[in-house]
Amino acid sequence: MISKNSLGQARVLVVGDAMLDRYWFGAVERISPEAPVPVVRVSREEERLGGAANVALNVKTLGAQCTLLTVVGDDEPARSLRRLLEAQGITTVLGSDPKLYTIVKLRVIGRSQQLIRVDFENQPEHEVLQQMLTDYERVLPDHDAVLFSDYGKGGLTHIPRMIELARAAGKPVLVDPKGSDYSRYAGATTLTPNRAELAQVVGQWRDEADLHRRAHALREELGLDGLVLTRSEDGMSLFEAVDGQPTHFQVPAQAREVFDVTGAGDTVIATLAALLACGMSLRDAVPLANRAGSIVVGKFGTASCSFEELFGKETA
Repeated sequence: MISKNSLGQARVLVVGDAMLDRYWFGAVERISPEAPVPVVRVSREEERLGGAANVALNVKTLGAQCTLLTVVGDDEPARSLRRLLEAQGITTVLGSDPKLYTIVKLRVIGRSQQLIRVDFENQPEHEVLQQMLTDYERVLPDHDAVLFSDYGKGGLTHIPRMIELARAAGKPVLVDPKGSDYSRYAGATTLTPNRAELAQVVGQWRDEADLHRRAHALREELGLDGLVLTRSEDGMSLFEAVDGQPTHFQVPAQAREVFDVTGAGDTVIATLAALLACGMSLRDAVPLANRAGSIVVGKFGTASCSFEELFGKETA
């Protein structure tokens, strides 16, 4: 069993696309006369860490040490992100790019339901994290695991070199992948796609046996230690090799009322990274990551899981 003290010594480096999540809460009492849409009278606003910043918050909330390396714009949302990160005690290595809009996801909530989400972002014309490669090499030795949080926003085009450096240094590398080309993640320790993301890469499987064949083929092609598939109500699957033989380890979902799935994948990979940073195996870490994910879906919005929630107060 991992102790709170040992987890507190673990150090995770999170690299990826940071975002600012904004929430506007209000009452819905009528339909607009201008169009058949509800009118929301906003009474409260809230800002939360999103994207890779939420992943870093999940690592920190669980009890491990965390550094976030990312690039933001030179704008008002970037200043809000910096303030929130500082308030949470997350160490940051933040690059600033005046040509980049800091990504903002604005959610309008009425009657406890999300009515609309508005995204503010631009596609960078250049590889924004390449300028941070020197910083990455500088802080890499101070960490026990590296987590790449790829949201497909253009920030991780340079990821193959970063994975190569981390693996050469003996660090476990975890990737939350995006897109249809996973070749740039080759050499990582593990990837954590969901079902839709995996199907986009290996094609739609006919049955469970076909899934196993496709998943193991991808794992071998990319040279992964293991492939972790998140399956919502069907739990999680770990595809790895034991003594050279393909094996499958299934963790069933834990029965829990689902309130909001936003950010559950962030919690899963953050938990895996923190536990691997402590020296735990993928096989032992996956059930705990599955439990952490089931805890946060019972919360509203981008949320995180504490050590006490995951392991119980008696083990703290």
